Amino acid sequence: MINSIKLPQKLMLLGAGELGKEFVIAAQRLGNYVIAVDRYPNAPAMQVADCCEVISMLSADDLEAVVTQHKPDFIIPEIEAIRTEKLLEFEQRGITVIPTAAATNYTMNRDRIRELAHQELGIRTAKYGYAVSLEELIAVADQIGFPNVIKPVMSSSGKGQSVVQTRYEVEKAWNYAIANSRGDSQKVIIEEFINFEIEITLLTIKQWNDPTIYCSPIGHRQERGDYQESWQPAAISPDKILQAQEIAKKVTDALGGAGIFGVEFFITKDEVIFSELSPRPHDTGMVTLISQNLNEFELHLRAILGLPIPHIELLGASASAVILASEKSDSITFTGVAEALSEKDVDIKLFGKPTTHPYRRMGVALAKADNVQEAREKATKAASKIQIISY
Repeated sequence: MINSIKLPQKLMLLGAGELGKEFVIAAQRLGNYVIAVDRYPNAPAMQVADCCEVISMLSADDLEAVVTQHKPDFIIPEIEAIRTEKLLEFEQRGITVIPTAAATNYTMNRDRIRELAHQELGIRTAKYGYAVSLEELIAVADQIGFPNVIKPVMSSSGKGQSVVQTRYEVEKAWNYAIANSRGDSQKVIIEEFINFEIEITLLTIKQWNDPTIYCSPIGHRQERGDYQESWQPAAISPDKILQAQEIAKKVTDALGGAGIFGVEFFITKDEVIFSELSPRPHDTGMVTLISQNLNEFELHLRAILGLPIPHIELLGASASAVILASEKSDSITFTGVAEALSEKDVDIKLFGKPTTHPYRRMGVALAKADNVQEAREKATKAASKIQIISY
């Protein structure tokens, strides 16, 4: 990758959700041309892209057709459910896949990235095992012990994840994991439950020709395996931040390429334990839309295009809180937006998803304050004022 790239570039986004939408906005601010691709029409990123395509990204033929038609300079996956072997073919034809086709194949599956970290790189992870049937899962759960965590090897945003307290809950967790598995995988991963003090995301920016750099750690809280709120900076010691950075660099160096990686860790009293990795902007990183001079989407774009990132500045204690749907509907409207925006240093992002279902993330409230606790309270309060009305 050369240091001076000509703009505009043609970018194809595979997956057009809310994270993709913010990436498209960042890309278009520098005049790039973006094709947003997803499995359903009017997805959030499609609403702001130059053009869009609706295909099955698990279909090699569909992927071939759309890439042949548009001839992008870069292919940028935003979701897990992609026929990743086609990405290797596209890369061999000279199209840049972000971060690389091989890295995408690794990170689309929790089993592969966990094995890379633990077995090949010797990084501390939770104890884990796999199962492809309920009977096998019960046996592995007994071996690892209770409580434990069960989730599909291929999913997005924590979907299908359960904390299992006893042997009697394993069947329910199996059914939930399989129902929420992306793609055609019928495999689950079961992990040791880590009694952590805080869960963090370390946004790690791998550059083509410049050193790997990091954002300030982001703390987050999950329910049902999905993030509910995040805040920055996370209150962890400088030595643990350094440990997390060293682990993140080790894993991302092994994966190669360029772009932003959302690297998740469990922070215990004594340890920094690698959890998961996403090779793209992270949902918990939406807090950077208010917390930093360059948000995670702008950082991803600059890293992809080989543009300089001279300085990442944390603008102050900040937080995000999700706005969730409570029921299924094809026709929705939002109320309470004015009330939510009435407080200083609060912002609201509504994603524009055309339909709702229970717990679907429809927007996010963002807030800045003098300290993290106050920012979290402001963001949560603002999110609670938004009501989703079916009509």
